[in-house]
Amino acid sequence: MSSIRYGARSQEAIRNRELEATGRETWSDSLEAVYETDPDVIAAVLPPPLEPGPEPLVRLNISTVTMPGNLVFGAGWFGVQACHGEVLGEYPLLMPMTTEQATVGGRETFGEPKKIAEIQAKREGDDIHSTIKRLGFTVAEIKGKIIGERDLISNERIDFYFKLLPSPEGPTKLDGDPFIVHSKKSSRERKAEVVEGEVILGDSPLDPVADLPVTKLHSITLSQRATVVNARTVGTVPAENLIPFVHQRYDDLSVLGVKDTDE
Repeated sequence: MSSIRYGARSQEAIRNRELEATGRETWSDSLEAVYETDPDVIAAVLPPPLEPGPEPLVRLNISTVTMPGNLVFGAGWFGVQACHGEVLGEYPLLMPMTTEQATVGGRETFGEPKKIAEIQAKREGDDIHSTIKRLGFTVAEIKGKIIGERDLISNERIDFYFKLLPSPEGPTKLDGDPFIVHSKKSSRERKAEVVEGEVILGDSPLDPVADLPVTKLHSITLSQRATVVNARTVGTVPAENLIPFVHQRYDDLSVLGVKDTDE
C-alpha cells in the first residue's frame, strides 16, 4: 500500500516550514521609509498592554524577497514604534504579502497580521517606485531617486504580534486569551542606497494607513538585506484588551457597500 499523504506523520517527519524559512538568512531588496506621524494616532492604534515608544515613528517597507530555491515573492510592512513593558519594538498594522504560503504560515505561527496584496517594485536607472495594492485600492507608495550610498548596517529589532482566534459564538468573543509574541529580527546589509523621495499613503477603506499621515520624513533607503527571525511567546493578554482591535487584521467589506444580508 502506498503512503497516505494526508495521514499522521511520525515525530521525526513533522516540520514547521514557516520556522524553517524564517530561521535562516533570507535576502530581500527592500525599499524602506521611516517617518514621524501624529503621536495621538499611534496611541489610539495600540492594543494594551502595548504603549507608544519614545518617538512617533512609522516604518513602511516594500520588499522583493528571494527564498532558497529561487522562490520570489513580494512583502511589505506598515508598523509603528511601540513598547511592551521595557521592551522597545514595533507593532504592525499591515503586512501585505503576494503569496498564500507567506501569508498563512506567518499568521498561524507568529500571529502576524498578513494579508494577500499586489506588490510592485520598479527601478529605471536611479528612479525607484514601489507600490502596495489591495482589492482595487493603492494602499501605499514610495518613490524617488537614488542619490548615493550609505554605510552598511547590521541590527536587531523586536516586533510585537498577537496570536488570537475569533470565536464562532459572536464578534465580541475570542476563543481564549491571545498570546503575545516577541519576534526578534536580526538583519545585515550587503548594499544600501539613499533615496530622495516621498511616501504616498492611499485612502483605502480596508487598509486606512492614511490615518497615520507623514508629518516629518526621516529617511528612505533601498537595501539588499538578509534577515533571520527568532520568535518566542512571552505571555497572554486579556481577551477584552484585543477585542476592540481585532478589525485591524480583517477586511470589513461593508465599507465597500457590501450588504450583510440579502434584501
